[in-house]
Amino acid sequence: MNQPFTPSSTRADEAFDCLQTAIVTGELAPGEKIGELELCTRFNLTRGPLREALGRLESRGLLVRRPHAGVKVVSVSAEELMELYRIREVMEGLAARQAAERMTDQEIRDLQITLDSHEKMIEEVKGQAYYQAEGDYDFHHRIATGSRNTKLAQMLLGDLYYMVRMYRYRLSTSAGRPHMALGEHRHIVEALARRDGELAEFLMKRHINAARQNIEKKFKEGVLTI
Repeated sequence: MNQPFTPSSTRADEAFDCLQTAIVTGELAPGEKIGELELCTRFNLTRGPLREALGRLESRGLLVRRPHAGVKVVSVSAEELMELYRIREVMEGLAARQAAERMTDQEIRDLQITLDSHEKMIEEVKGQAYYQAEGDYDFHHRIATGSRNTKLAQMLLGDLYYMVRMYRYRLSTSAGRPHMALGEHRHIVEALARRDGELAEFLMKRHINAARQNIEKKFKEGVLTI
């Protein structure tokens, strides 16, 4: 049964989208302590919708609430982030292999069109970032769902997905990395179109490995801190 439409639920959705974007883009930084009054003022929100949005963000693992410490944006250590990327490399490689075997021709064409829109977005920001909204607009989300592997998609699109999105945006701002990542995405889609699961898996694993090496380089240079 569908839930009745209410203006308050719409405002809660807007508050949720606003805060989630702020977390993903780093406007609300990992580990940052946040208070309701500050958020209301900062993002022009009201208490009711804000509290509902905070609850949803907490359930997604993007916020943590600790006794006597309030609410903070989730954060991970550099070592934990490296492990997350190693997990992604294996799991998303498998997802790409199965997507090559199971996605429809139309889904692959739609994915190519999505990448065209990504290219326009990268050009609009002069190649400085590669931000993908969640869901169908996100390349990695589409590959996970396209695998038709329910258990694998659940693991990739659960807490792991939302945690990694926080760092993907920050790490896409390296000089040249947005265009490079887009090119890697296009090569993966070409493998999907050829129904070459082995190549799709290899390219996806190499893509995520390149991202992890980019992170490690930033840590060593002191450019990135968590």
